[in-house]
Amino acid sequence: MLKKIFPIIQWLPVYKKSWLSGDIAAGITVGIMLIPQGMAYAMIAGLPPVFGLYAALVPQVMYAFMGTSKQLAVGPVAMDSLLVASGLGALALSGIEEYIAMAIFLALFMGAIQLLLGLLRMGFLVNFLSKPVISGFTSAAAITIGMSQVKHLLGINVTNTTQLISLFQHIIEKLHTINLIAVSIGLISIFIILGLKKIHTKIPAALVIVILGIVATYFFNLEAFGLQIVGNVPEGLPSFVLPTLDTTKFPELFTIAITLALIAFMEAISVSKAIEEKHQDYEVDANQELIALGTANIVGSLFQSYPVTGGFSRTAVNDQAGAKTGVAALVSVLIVGLTLLFLTPIFYYLPKSILAAIIMVAVFGLIDISYPITLYKNSKDEFYLLLLTFGLTLLIGIKEGILIGVLASLLLLVYRTSKPHIAILGNIKGTDYFKNINRFGDEVIIDEKVLILRFDAQLYFGNKDYFKKELYKEIQRKNAKLSTVILNAESINYIDSSAIHMLKQVIMDLKKKNISFLVSGAIGPARDIIFSSGLIDLIGRNNLFVKTVDAYQYCTSITTKTELQRKIAWQNKSKLYLD
Repeated sequence: MLKKIFPIIQWLPVYKKSWLSGDIAAGITVGIMLIPQGMAYAMIAGLPPVFGLYAALVPQVMYAFMGTSKQLAVGPVAMDSLLVASGLGALALSGIEEYIAMAIFLALFMGAIQLLLGLLRMGFLVNFLSKPVISGFTSAAAITIGMSQVKHLLGINVTNTTQLISLFQHIIEKLHTINLIAVSIGLISIFIILGLKKIHTKIPAALVIVILGIVATYFFNLEAFGLQIVGNVPEGLPSFVLPTLDTTKFPELFTIAITLALIAFMEAISVSKAIEEKHQDYEVDANQELIALGTANIVGSLFQSYPVTGGFSRTAVNDQAGAKTGVAALVSVLIVGLTLLFLTPIFYYLPKSILAAIIMVAVFGLIDISYPITLYKNSKDEFYLLLLTFGLTLLIGIKEGILIGVLASLLLLVYRTSKPHIAILGNIKGTDYFKNINRFGDEVIIDEKVLILRFDAQLYFGNKDYFKKELYKEIQRKNAKLSTVILNAESINYIDSSAIHMLKQVIMDLKKKNISFLVSGAIGPARDIIFSSGLIDLIGRNNLFVKTVDAYQYCTSITTKTELQRKIAWQNKSKLYLD
């Protein structure tokens, strides 16, 4: 049990010396990357930059001990930082101290939700975040994050908001106050980052421009020309502090906490699963990941961390740099810790426009254009779902966009299952195959006395009326010679009580019309329900068949059912075979 909760107990005793060089190299690389990124992401969240470094410490340690991914790099990320800003920005907070307290409590709150979901084995919930919803939300959030940094890039003071239209209005109102030095430094930084990435992906481009920016600001006294800088960054490691909460704000924080918990888990599990495919020595456990991330956020909040999760870019760099185990994360923690202890005075002269440039380059890489184009060509309904999520996230808000997007995807799922595909089958000439008559044209033999219908979904209260309507429509299309209806049940994996009641009514109605009702290809779960519900008494045991060809030959008096066919067709949970 202890090994399951703390996977480090499994891999640390078998740790190989050959792994150490890769872990150290990856840890140093990610640690260096984390310093400017963490400070930049804290700015997105509306927090002082040092809180980005605090969030890169304890949560990483906890995940190294409890996580099932050996390469996932946990820490502050752009998406969650924006969600923090969006959620807390809507609250009536008295000042920066209360804002910081709420951000730290939010880490505790979302961590508790993740931990509870993990203990209840609810990791499957992330499956309800469909790819179109995730893509639309991520692209819109990336644009919102990028636009939120325009004020730092231009060197202007703008009211914080996560709504794009309001943000545009505020920027336009302050355009006359643009600082050209800030603009120049920001644009040059973007070009340098992109250029260094083209030269070699392992070059710590963010750290390079941070050093250049600090040096330029210090020696040319650019602060005197109105350039916004980070200013004082507190020295030392974060102290242990119990998060405080104004209970009157608890209901308001719940929505953002549950949103953060699920979005953060989705980010972490998607990137860890992607990395897992490259490695054969471990398997990511979704429920344990929830427990690990939840614990990382809970314990992290006790040391002044705001919400964290697994980062896309840092995890990719961690893997590419040779990380083999969680030791790499511990090395990263050491790098960030040493920075907090000895190097924070250096960041006094860091221009905010450089942090804005780092953020913009990072988040605009998340905007996916090719996927929507593919959806538009192949799946229009999912394309419109993506567009809806994108538009709502961009124009209304982060929480509203993702929540309505998930709801819309579930409604789309319900709609699809309420009107599933139905095929009318016919015998392919010269074979035992029965295929869709609309796909095979003249190659299919259509028997006017027999209607063979295949229903490609579970049969439940949401589609039972559709099934009945389509069945009777096809019966009417046949002439008075119709004597048999065969339901091909190969694709029906479940039949609920409402559908059972409907089928009983249909079968009794068909009997009054002297039309036989046969079932072919019913799989085990559906067959169990047919027997346990008593539906078999109306259908008749002799009218249950393994294959459609058996049912067709039986009703056309070509053959009779063999003993083996009876045994297989009647097999169910309660009784193997009864004649």
